[in-house]
Amino acid sequence: MNVLVTVTGPDRPGITSALMKTLVKNQASLMDMGQAVTHGLLSLSFLLDSGSNEDDGTLKDLLFEAKRLGMNLDFKVIDHLPREREARDKYILSCVAPDGVTAAFMADVAETLAGHGINIHRIDNMSQGDFKSLDIAAHAQRPVDQQHVKMEMMHISNVHRIDVAFMLDTPFRHNKRLIVFDMDSTLISAEVIDEMAAVHGVGDKVKLITERAMNGELNFDQALKERVAMLKGMRREKLNEIYQKIELNPGVEQFIRTVKGLGYKTAIVSGGFKYFAENFRQRLGMDYAFANELDWDGEALSGKVTGQVVNAQQKAFILELLAQQESIHMEQVVAIGDGANDLPMLAKAGLGIAFHAKEKVRREARHQMSHGPMTSILYFLGIPGGHLDGTL
Repeated sequence: MNVLVTVTGPDRPGITSALMKTLVKNQASLMDMGQAVTHGLLSLSFLLDSGSNEDDGTLKDLLFEAKRLGMNLDFKVIDHLPREREARDKYILSCVAPDGVTAAFMADVAETLAGHGINIHRIDNMSQGDFKSLDIAAHAQRPVDQQHVKMEMMHISNVHRIDVAFMLDTPFRHNKRLIVFDMDSTLISAEVIDEMAAVHGVGDKVKLITERAMNGELNFDQALKERVAMLKGMRREKLNEIYQKIELNPGVEQFIRTVKGLGYKTAIVSGGFKYFAENFRQRLGMDYAFANELDWDGEALSGKVTGQVVNAQQKAFILELLAQQESIHMEQVVAIGDGANDLPMLAKAGLGIAFHAKEKVRREARHQMSHGPMTSILYFLGIPGGHLDGTL
């Protein structure tokens, strides 16, 4: 006899243990089970085969034990067990809400998943003490247009101001080992070259070019050379003054500290300048920093860059080299950036995240984080304990 048993009530240690011991005493076979706790209330379901005799005492003992535990127990005899089809693909929908998850958001998400034939299997609240982060495990029996789902989820994200990542549920999700960051407007709140230009009296001209370059409207190499030429004559000591005034984005220090503590390798790969990238690398205790080298004429900028320009293609190339050097599979690499020159790097990484990015980048990147601080990305990595106010 197959029986589906559901036990509900206030959660505390020992409930599952006591019920399972009752099954052992009655020699009942456990065929399936699931358990969840919502706001301190336990819901435990299990399917058992108690044998052919309906009066074997298993249910009576379970009811007695549940009453002793102060729990409610319901059961249903299952005459025919439907054969569960194996899922073609498994997904995780990670949702991070700075202001809390809402019913309207969940309605839109559930409707979108159902519309693509994706069935919700489990929902877990990933943030303790509040309702701001969910992992939704879902299955699909037929092929899914992941790009179409992603675009619909991006619309839902923007409407409700809740960040969403729609990811294949693979073993690599919880096994990332290298995180590569853009610097300007990602790790830090400024575009360094704009700050330099403002000090040098050419701020408006340079800022206009920067905006167009980051939106992918201009050739990056040419735009960089044009802007650096306007900085000719800037004195070396000005760079340190600028560095001291630049602020890190909310949550950056806590995010880096958390992932470093878990053994991740971290790198800055920037289309900005090595002087600033190296200073922030040291300040944050990161492992690598790659950026453009400014050329000097004595103690003043010559108006040129020297060596290989770190453009979009070079960023992706460096990311791949770092993974090879550290013997890390590309699926274990995370890339985080905000500009058009980050797109190849974001595409190459196993998890590419457009962080408070330009519209073009949010559309083309596989994942986006547009509403929370850097620490919110911890949830996308399956790391519990991230704080949505940027603190840990």
